[in-house]
Amino acid sequence: MNITDALFESTIPELPLIGRGKVRDIYSVDENHLLIVTTDRLSAYDVVMPDPVPGKGAVLTEISLFWFRMMSDIIENQLTDLTVADVVKDPDAREMLAGRALVVKRLKPLPIEAVVRGYLIGSGWKDYQETGQVCGIDLPDGLQQAEKLPRTLFTPAYKAEAGAHDENISFEKVVELIGEKLAARVRDISIEIYERAATYALERGIIIADTKFEFGLDEQGRLFIIDEALTPDSSRFWPVDGYEIGTSPPSYDKQFVRDYLETLDWDKTAPGPELPAEIIERTADKYHEALTKMTST
Repeated sequence: MNITDALFESTIPELPLIGRGKVRDIYSVDENHLLIVTTDRLSAYDVVMPDPVPGKGAVLTEISLFWFRMMSDIIENQLTDLTVADVVKDPDAREMLAGRALVVKRLKPLPIEAVVRGYLIGSGWKDYQETGQVCGIDLPDGLQQAEKLPRTLFTPAYKAEAGAHDENISFEKVVELIGEKLAARVRDISIEIYERAATYALERGIIIADTKFEFGLDEQGRLFIIDEALTPDSSRFWPVDGYEIGTSPPSYDKQFVRDYLETLDWDKTAPGPELPAEIIERTADKYHEALTKMTST
C-alpha cells in the first residue's frame, strides 16, 4: 500500500468530533453510540509521528474484532449491530472509513488501564532490577529479562491526561478508584482474557508478553471491554522462533520505529521526526504479519 493511501486524520463533517487520541478519532453518533475511527497514525514514546503507516488502522480494527468475538463469553464488548453505512451518509467519507471504523456503545470509561504481564520485560524488567518487584508485587530472585513470570500479573495504571504518561498504581489504589467488587472483576477478567489469548497465540508461533485493556460501564453499571484488544499497539507480540531469555526479543509492532528513533538526536518530545520509507514499510509488514498469523485458520 502506498503512503498516499494512508489515513492520518479523519474528517466527517456530518458527525460532531469528540476528540482525537494518539491513534483514534472519536465522533458522536447519538446519546447511545460513538463512531471510533482507527487511523494510520503511529506514536512512539507518547509522541505521534508525522508519517502514518498505511493499513495500520485496518489491521488494528480487524485484530480487535477477532479478540472481542473470541472473548464474548467472558465479557460483553463495545460492539453494536450498527454499521458505518447506518450513521455516515456521505459516500466519500464511508470509503475513507472502510475497514477502520466501528459504531460502538457510548459507555463511561474506567479511569484505569488494566495491564497484564506474562513475561518480565519493559518497565516491569526495569522495576524488577531496581526493587525485586513489579509494580509492588514481590517476585523470586534471579529472574532474567524476557523470562516467563511465575504467574500472570495484573499491574494496573492510572490513565493520564493527554500528553502525559500513565502512572503505575497498586491494586489497592484501583479499589479506591472504582470499588473493591469492580476492581476484583476487572483484574480477574483481564487475567482470564490474557491467558486464553496467550495460549491461542502460542499455538500460532506468537508469544503475548503483556497487554493492556480498557473497560467501561453502561448506565446500569454493567461492565464492557472497550477501545481495542490484544493488538500490536496495546501488546508485546514476540515470534516464538526469535525468543531467547536474557534478551529483548524482536516484536510484531513499531520496534523498527523505536530502534530508528534511538539513532537520532531527538529528545522524545513533540514534534516527532519524519520517518524513512523503509522504516514505515517494515513496520506495516510486521503489523500485517501479526494479523495473518493470529487470525488465519
